[in-house]
Amino acid sequence: MTQNRIRITSLDGLRGLAAVIVLLHHTSLVARPWLDPAGWAVLTQSPLTLLLAGSEAVLVFFVLSGAVVALPALRPGFSWSRYYPARLVRLHVPVIVALGAATLLIRLIRRDPSTMPQGSWMQDAQAANASAGDLLSQMSLLRAGYPIDNVLWSLRWELFFSLLLPVFVWVALRVRRAALPMAALAVLAMFVGRSTGTAALTYLPVFLLGTLIAARMPGIRALAERPRVRRLLPGIALLAAVMLIAGRLAEPLTRGTIADDLLWALSGVGAALLVLLAIAWPGGRRPLEARPMQWLGRVSFSLYLVHAPILATLGYLLGAERWWLACLIGVPLSIGAAAAFHAIVEAPAQQVARRFGDGCAAALGALRERVTAPARPSPVEAGSR
Repeated sequence: MTQNRIRITSLDGLRGLAAVIVLLHHTSLVARPWLDPAGWAVLTQSPLTLLLAGSEAVLVFFVLSGAVVALPALRPGFSWSRYYPARLVRLHVPVIVALGAATLLIRLIRRDPSTMPQGSWMQDAQAANASAGDLLSQMSLLRAGYPIDNVLWSLRWELFFSLLLPVFVWVALRVRRAALPMAALAVLAMFVGRSTGTAALTYLPVFLLGTLIAARMPGIRALAERPRVRRLLPGIALLAAVMLIAGRLAEPLTRGTIADDLLWALSGVGAALLVLLAIAWPGGRRPLEARPMQWLGRVSFSLYLVHAPILATLGYLLGAERWWLACLIGVPLSIGAAAAFHAIVEAPAQQVARRFGDGCAAALGALRERVTAPARPSPVEAGSR
């Protein structure tokens, strides 16, 4: 496994794959009003739905964040005073720029929701206008809804997890030997959250699954090296894929029932298994470590941020009946825009975040030394001795 100290490159590839699936998911939502029920069923109630499972791909993102953000915090010498400022800059700078660009698109290209199919993603999930107040409130990542760039709902939970990371790490370390029962409790919490409409319970336990993986990383790798376990890994990969999309496959039968909530919770298990396989299964790591997947992983955050405003803008610019052209142009344009956004915004933001974190840690360290250093005697006191 190729890694630099704590970076696991196969997880970068998995992140890139998840970002592409979210892109395809939103592209399918643009097309949905124009597809007949039979065609939509083929896309969403067959194995093809793996390519469109955007909500489930977000769960994969959450497990990935739970693992890769927690890994450094589990190692000696980790600095919380460096982590917090760097993490907040790392998240917020690209978000602020993406929201600014999306707002500019909204103002440049007129949006009339009445021209879009009733109840469609284009009509209901895309802002028709954006005031300065809307922009500022959505930049905070503290709102429940984000019509300017509607993918930001998940970044809200990324922010909460980042702020609560010490709690997640503390729990993972305390229950390291009982990680499986704790994971089961996390999945149960997902089920309760989904069935009661409690968003925090629905999503935050998914991050805990990733943190538990990080805490048990050496044991996971050792277990995967056993010949008997290796023979089971392809079957576990199939099981993970089925669990991830089981709710979609069963939706006609389970819609509106408690079974739908249960299958949603099990999709979290599928997401966690996929992350485990990306770490421990050579057959899963190899394609994820290929250069195209690594490139997608590198620009995945940028792709996630820019694609929804691009699809929405194309939809309104070209008109509802040219949805197919918006989809055809939107996918490659989003990937190209992600590459540019990464080069111009995200990569520089990462550098600024590292420098800012280092500066804050150094300043806090100097302040701590000044506060704890013994007081020097004044010249008068020294002379009287």
